[in-house]
Amino acid sequence: MRRSASNAKKPKVQDRKYLRPDEARRLIEAAGKRGRYPFRDKVLIRLVYRHGLRAREGVGMRWSQVDLEQGVIHIARVKGSNDSTHSLDRDELRDLRKLRQQVTGLYVFETERGGPLSVDALQYIVREAGRAARLDVEVHPHMLRHAAGYALANEGVDTRLIQDFLGHADIRHTAHYTALSPRRLAAVRVR
Repeated sequence: MRRSASNAKKPKVQDRKYLRPDEARRLIEAAGKRGRYPFRDKVLIRLVYRHGLRAREGVGMRWSQVDLEQGVIHIARVKGSNDSTHSLDRDELRDLRKLRQQVTGLYVFETERGGPLSVDALQYIVREAGRAARLDVEVHPHMLRHAAGYALANEGVDTRLIQDFLGHADIRHTAHYTALSPRRLAAVRVR
């Protein structure tokens, strides 16, 4: 049976692969207002966004990677990426100290049983927070990593620094963040 033009399936539009900074903030705020562990979820999503973490890097973070005295976290990158050490902002330090008092296990973001959250759990948390924030895109954790890369590029941060920040071993994985940056072509003028 042939479909009429009105019944034909519309081609699927490819959603953005990143969140804008305002959307990331709304997502973080929404995570802090929903679910069984809103404080933990808010801290997790904020760290994933601000430090460009992959889902597995975020949920697998151990307290041994966090130096609350020096205000830094050691990021053990996955997928052959380069490990790095990032400074923590004041609000991150404050919230990690508070979270440290609430958990008993080795993992920063633990389950009720003391083990690490799963990637699936983070995907669920992010998806539901995205719905609560009424974002117009279907949100998944890797969008936060991309959001970090694009935000840095849009601020004019050097591509090599973004590469180090995200732990990319190959700069070709970093270069696409600068492709959409309005600053990239701002100095170029046709005369």
